[in-house]
Amino acid sequence: MQGFNPQFRFPSLSRPGMSSVLLLVALLILGCEVPEGEHEQAVDSVDDAVALFAFRNVSVIDMQHGDAISGRTVVVRDGRIEQAGPAETVEIPAGAEVVDGAGRYLMPGMAEMHGHLPRGGPSDQAVADLLFLYLANGVTLVRGMQGHDSQLAVREAIEAGELLGPRLVLGSPAMGWGNTPQAEDVPELVREFREAGYDLIKIGEGPDRETYQALLEAGEAEGLPLAGHVPDEVGLLAVLEAGQVTIDHLDNYVEALMPEDKRADIAALWGVASVADDADRDRIAELVDATLASDTAQVPTLVLWEVFFGGKPVDEIKAATPEIRYMPAETVEAWEERLASLRETIGHPDGARRVVELRCEIFQALHEGGATFLMGTDSPQLFSVPGFANHREMALWVELGMSPAEVIRAGTWEVARHFDELDEAGSVAEGRRADLILLEANPLEDISAMKDAQAGVMVNGRWLPQSEIRERLEAMAER
Repeated sequence: MQGFNPQFRFPSLSRPGMSSVLLLVALLILGCEVPEGEHEQAVDSVDDAVALFAFRNVSVIDMQHGDAISGRTVVVRDGRIEQAGPAETVEIPAGAEVVDGAGRYLMPGMAEMHGHLPRGGPSDQAVADLLFLYLANGVTLVRGMQGHDSQLAVREAIEAGELLGPRLVLGSPAMGWGNTPQAEDVPELVREFREAGYDLIKIGEGPDRETYQALLEAGEAEGLPLAGHVPDEVGLLAVLEAGQVTIDHLDNYVEALMPEDKRADIAALWGVASVADDADRDRIAELVDATLASDTAQVPTLVLWEVFFGGKPVDEIKAATPEIRYMPAETVEAWEERLASLRETIGHPDGARRVVELRCEIFQALHEGGATFLMGTDSPQLFSVPGFANHREMALWVELGMSPAEVIRAGTWEVARHFDELDEAGSVAEGRRADLILLEANPLEDISAMKDAQAGVMVNGRWLPQSEIRERLEAMAER
């Protein structure tokens, strides 16, 4: 395998007449770079946002215990929660913009722990649009899992208040897919990642055992954890034992149920359908035990894998995802072509459906065993629109046996705990970041409230009422 070239960059592309959003999504599908030019100017800075807010007489969702505490008033100043207490004891500061919370529910913003971010600059309209799709759905933190240096500038613009977007945690360029380093090159490469400002090392399918061990050691030395896929040559149990901080997509769990003599012949990601009948379900308990013995959290991305392997007709998928209206028609057509090609690669439609069943069974066993889950969807991907996909993922988790409280905890409290910042995020409490969702109904009673009863979103103290969110989405659909 060729060595990793740290100077490698995707070629710059330009297509006159193509809308910026179409260009973005087409390039994401192709795995290419969004041109870093001056497209349309990004719509927002947040410099003129009101800095002082009060949510009066609202019910606060306690993420740690899964309770709704009524009669609270929450004061936000300059992007931080300044007060959070009983409405009768909290004095609303003069000049605050007051949001009526009567009959409403306030909770922390949600996280997307496996997102793919644009490879364009902070002035690109396409970048602003994609970031807003997350915010429009209450996603106020995105862990980007396909790193590129242009994302570092986008993060800086968001943090400086020059661009409206979720907080970004950035993974490095992926260690796989033909871009895997040689083991001897790893220490210098990981040092460059740390100096550039990446927060973690994205693991793909490529590293062999020697390279994976080198990445593990260099990551520990530089303070960059490993997260993402399970390289087939390394295997699930070794990755769990190594302490990789997350395994995404339940990668390699189904493969680990196969007889030892068949695993080496399974093509990465898609080949498992061909041997699904050989899965030994009795081994699931062993995998659960190994997971619980590790510090590894799971980012399952179940809905997207159902699109890949489930065999549902494309027309049904399109009908069930009306949010594709925020994607250009040409993009949706490209998704259709890509899905048809992928399903041809996977083959074995009966085996593919069994893969979906096995993934759900493994998910349920991990949940019943007490494994840690973090919310993520791998959007944007085939018919997986940023932010909107999170609601579909949450609904499926509930369908598979999680309580709504457990689901939203996986996108809030557990994420803050994962990043060791419970004093910064994950709850509605004094001193925390003002990343919040206001709902018209209690999500602890019905998870659909997260999607259907949203009254507004606050990101770093910037308030977006639902009327503004809808207006912006309609403008995006028209673009």
